[in-house]
Amino acid sequence: MIGPGTGVRVYLACGATDMRKGIAGLSALAQDVLRQKPASGAVFAFRGRKGDRLKLLYWDGQGFCLYYKVLERGRFPWPNTEAGVARLTSAQLAMLWEGIDWRRPDWGAPPARVG
Repeated sequence: MIGPGTGVRVYLACGATDMRKGIAGLSALAQDVLRQKPASGAVFAFRGRKGDRLKLLYWDGQGFCLYYKVLERGRFPWPNTEAGVARLTSAQLAMLWEGIDWRRPDWGAPPARVG
């Protein structure tokens, strides 16, 4: 994905977001609901009601970038929290974008020790 590098702050808007919102509407949510400056360089993630749509809003220093992904199958993993906002690492954001459950990645069992 073209976009922010590692170490970027990532904020998830918990709950469902109206996916008809564009840059202006999502910026307003970042400011009013998430209590963050939209042009701070952080990534703001929003998920639709059915869970199959994800929008990322990011200020790259020159303007806003809006990334939009719709899954053909499945749903994007999303936290159940009353706080309204969750923080992710850039690695967790990469997993989220690929549809991987960043809360419980399946790294497999450690190799058996022989000896």
